[in-house]
Amino acid sequence: MAGCVFCGIVAGDVPAIRVVDEPDGVAFLDTRPVFKGHVLVVPRTHLVALTDLPVESIAGYFGLVRRLAAAVEGGLGAGGTFVAMNNKVSQSVPHLHTHVVPRTKGDGLRGFFWPRTRYADDAEAEEYAARVTAAL
Repeated sequence: MAGCVFCGIVAGDVPAIRVVDEPDGVAFLDTRPVFKGHVLVVPRTHLVALTDLPVESIAGYFGLVRRLAAAVEGGLGAGGTFVAMNNKVSQSVPHLHTHVVPRTKGDGLRGFFWPRTRYADDAEAEEYAARVTAAL
């Protein structure tokens, strides 16, 4: 898609430090990493959100994400990884992408990047669960 920086990276028109380039996706270093070795994984086609990813592409794309999580951990000697995805809200680039961030115990990253909340009671929690279930 014209104007999409991630599409430009996939096409080779925008420079990026690539980690892998395969039919199921392209992975490259984030230019503003949470920690060094932070990788972004994108599908080759322009999709905005996870819900746009065709069912037949899920295994290949997430297989690549899974392999990269193992490679970031093993290749960098990290204790683990944080794997995350925003859908529409908070996407700095409106192209589906998955963050694979190396983690080490004591690295200072705590939980999620947003404030947490609580349900008023079990009834409220059950109501939210029912609304999501109904939408399935």
